[in-house]
Amino acid sequence: MVTLAVALLLQGYSRHMFNDAADGTAAPPGPATSVPATVAHGGPVVDAVGDRPHTARPQARTIALTFDDGPDPKWTPQVLDVLRRNHVHATFFVVGTLAAQHPELLRRIIAEGNQVGIHTFTHAELATLPPWYQSLELREAQLAVAGAAGVTTSLLRPPYSSGNDAVDDAAWRSMQRARQQGYLSVLTTQDSEDWQRPGVARIIANATPHGTAGQILLMHDAGGDRSQTVAALRTLLPELKARGFHFATVSASVGMADPVRPASSGNHWQGLGLIWVLRSGDLVLTVLDWLMLAAGALSVLRAVAVLVAARRHSRARRNPWGPPVTAPASVIVPAYNESAGIEAAVRSLLASDHPVEVIVVDDGSTDGTADLVESLGLPGVRVIRQRNAGKPAALNTGIAAASHDLLVMVDGDTVFEPDAVRMLLQPFADARVGAVSGNAKVINRGGLLGRWQHIEYVVGFNLDRRLFDLAQCMPTVPGAVGGFRRAALLRIGGVSDATLAEDTDLTMALCRDGWRVVYEERAKAWTEAPASLGALWKQRYRWCYGTLQAMWKHRGALLQRGPAGRLGRRGLGYLLLFQALLPLLGPVVDVFTLYGLIFLDPVRIIGLWLAFVLVQLVMGLYAFRLDHEHPGSLWSLPLQQFVYRQLMYLVVVQSVFTALAGTRLRWQRMERYGSLQFPTGPPPPSAVPVPAVPTALADIWLHEAHASPRANDMTAGVGYYGHHSPIVYSDPRQPHTEPYESAPLDYQRGPDRSTDQDRA
Repeated sequence: MVTLAVALLLQGYSRHMFNDAADGTAAPPGPATSVPATVAHGGPVVDAVGDRPHTARPQARTIALTFDDGPDPKWTPQVLDVLRRNHVHATFFVVGTLAAQHPELLRRIIAEGNQVGIHTFTHAELATLPPWYQSLELREAQLAVAGAAGVTTSLLRPPYSSGNDAVDDAAWRSMQRARQQGYLSVLTTQDSEDWQRPGVARIIANATPHGTAGQILLMHDAGGDRSQTVAALRTLLPELKARGFHFATVSASVGMADPVRPASSGNHWQGLGLIWVLRSGDLVLTVLDWLMLAAGALSVLRAVAVLVAARRHSRARRNPWGPPVTAPASVIVPAYNESAGIEAAVRSLLASDHPVEVIVVDDGSTDGTADLVESLGLPGVRVIRQRNAGKPAALNTGIAAASHDLLVMVDGDTVFEPDAVRMLLQPFADARVGAVSGNAKVINRGGLLGRWQHIEYVVGFNLDRRLFDLAQCMPTVPGAVGGFRRAALLRIGGVSDATLAEDTDLTMALCRDGWRVVYEERAKAWTEAPASLGALWKQRYRWCYGTLQAMWKHRGALLQRGPAGRLGRRGLGYLLLFQALLPLLGPVVDVFTLYGLIFLDPVRIIGLWLAFVLVQLVMGLYAFRLDHEHPGSLWSLPLQQFVYRQLMYLVVVQSVFTALAGTRLRWQRMERYGSLQFPTGPPPPSAVPVPAVPTALADIWLHEAHASPRANDMTAGVGYYGHHSPIVYSDPRQPHTEPYESAPLDYQRGPDRSTDQDRA
């Protein structure tokens, strides 16, 4: 970013700080009390040395023909052609930036016997510049000449200067500073005023001397249309020669030694370096222009695609997946030091309006997470302790211990809505579905950081999931709320620990195995988001790096057919483009925006930025409407562009370079804040009230169900609560059970057609 910023700064300075106003448009001179009389009434070649400056005039009948503001690739060659045909040598005062762009013209000027002087680097008005800026202008111009033609020159024509009588105090001070750097200032005695393009005849009249006094004649070979200048020269040169005038360079006209000398090797190489830097800047700017155009077009296309997909997805979800799925589910909660929110998470799961068993796998917690869950004495909750082995190992432990074929995986910092499990399981009515992504929402959305993450979850993640669902290439089922077929997980070997994004890796493996992964937005769960920039950085760094690992691991899908090919060419292609490559351009976009505000049209740049924000706002409003969210948080969307977006793309930059360097990261756990709360209100109307069951009875039920060989038989849509379902004697002093042979329950009938006996 620093290198790019410096390159663009130099590019903007050399190209866009160029003042192309004609020299004749200078403001009227100011006070001239400090200008010596020898300068004010002397010759046009001024040596502003010390307290006793001296000047020089051209010899009689001698015209020093001078050209300013070039070289120009169109007009300078035409001027040189006229000079060569008339055997005339002139002096060209070149602008450094143009000399660097067209070094071949500078070399031709010198090769044909003409003389060069400098006209500053960017055609800046030296009298208005501070000393350091003037020194920079002269030094860079000299280096450009040294690099382009291998020479240096001590001749300087200050832009916007004219005759000696126009030198004021500010101009005199700048001439003195220039002399300290070794420059002679060259003014004019006759102005053709060709910069006004008054017509060929008028230019000839203005350039014709009155009398025989020597003149330094000002003309221009750049700065606009110079066709009148070229035409006037064709007539003027022969006429003046016929009248007895001869033409010479500035130094020859005043009888001084040639000021143009070979450049030292140091100046020559520095000049070449400057020219290559400027050319590289041109190339970078051209590439950036195309990249910005491509990025803008892709962003618009993505916005259109996700909005169209979201609308189609919303309509498709109005149709049922099939017969209602009422089979019980096993909920696996991997937990490592989750004491801050585990109780709320577990209680919310038990409040589900769908039959569940909850398995909390404590992965070596040191904060008493397992003890806390056990102390709650909640029915239907099992705690499994294991040594710390990581989240994938905890999930695999839960999968092995699960009693049912339908599994729900939940993070320990997540609270489910009462109908979330039921909604999450409905897509499994389609036998092709192997996993379901739920709708994770930010619960701690207070403050700017919380609002920004809330917007990202609703607008970014959820809109993308709708698109992935329609394209059948879902790359990630979030760890916070996801449903899975146990058979599908076992077929791919369970959860892998090869990447830091185990949820993405698992989802991609399911897609490649032929399973369909869908998005059910009605399955809502609330999760804690990072509450500080540092915590957010760690979380997204792990996510991004893990996603890159998973993409690399499953890169073979690009060449496969069927569901795996859809994942590879659609899903991985989308992730590569919009979550890796385009974010890498984020710093470039910001630097280029600053470049535009400083050197280009700021109104246009601000307009483009507002258009970008407007597109995001439209997407946000529609996404919030689909998710039934209040759009009030969107007021912070413009502010998101100044902090949050930079953080996100810098995470991508760091992740990409970490991956390229071959560095492996360790899993980084997010800090918990205890903001999760279990809702205490009445259950929703659709909920089936479940009375509190003593832990002993729940354990007996789980033991019976787990021990039964038919406990997990759901192939025909028929579920069994164990081969021998117990009769529960709810004696408050000593509850106990007795085995009872029961008939299977037909879950395919659905709750609306079940009998009283089934509900009992």
